[in-house]
Amino acid sequence: MARYVMTVDLRRCIGCQTCTAACRHANATPPGVQWRKVLDIESGEFPDVRRSFVPVGCMHCGDPPCMHVCPSTATHQRADGLVGIDYDLCIGCGYCAVACPYQARYIVHKREFSYGERPTEQEEAQFDPNRIAVATKCTFCSDRVDQAKEMGLTPGIDPEVTPACVNGCIASVLAFGDREDPNSNVSRLLAENQFFRMHEELGTDPGMYYIFDSK
Repeated sequence: MARYVMTVDLRRCIGCQTCTAACRHANATPPGVQWRKVLDIESGEFPDVRRSFVPVGCMHCGDPPCMHVCPSTATHQRADGLVGIDYDLCIGCGYCAVACPYQARYIVHKREFSYGERPTEQEEAQFDPNRIAVATKCTFCSDRVDQAKEMGLTPGIDPEVTPACVNGCIASVLAFGDREDPNSNVSRLLAENQFFRMHEELGTDPGMYYIFDSK
């Protein structure tokens, strides 16, 4: 069975936020909600300082704590490893947001717009009333992944069935694919490079792998 994961090459990220913009465009998330965001981190002491950019979001954990605390079973894990939310079952209690160690969940209680009191054409076209007063998060564009088999395409290779943030990245920082396939793009990247996962010590088995240079 496939386990879809994402790799992030920290050596290449320039902090342009294009992945954030691509995600917002694809999912019409409201102001203040960023399913894919990029942390801007400064480290060291003058004059030896360093600036790092770290894309973050839902890690689609193999053992997601958000799922275990959900009282309505709205949060679920698919056979391919992606963690989803059933908006019809979610009661907006926020337990999942508290349990998530990656701060990847959002709950919006009223409709808001990017510019003033009127929605843009895109916001109007993509508005989903089911996402009000419920938990939301990055889905790894699961709707695209679900089309892969029907279309005969491969997630992470063919743009039509690949997450929007991966397609939008101008520096080839992000990659998406099946970790269980030893010949997949992500498996090759992980076999050839050093990597870490955020808060791996918590036993969550996060599905985002960060490639780095130890020097």
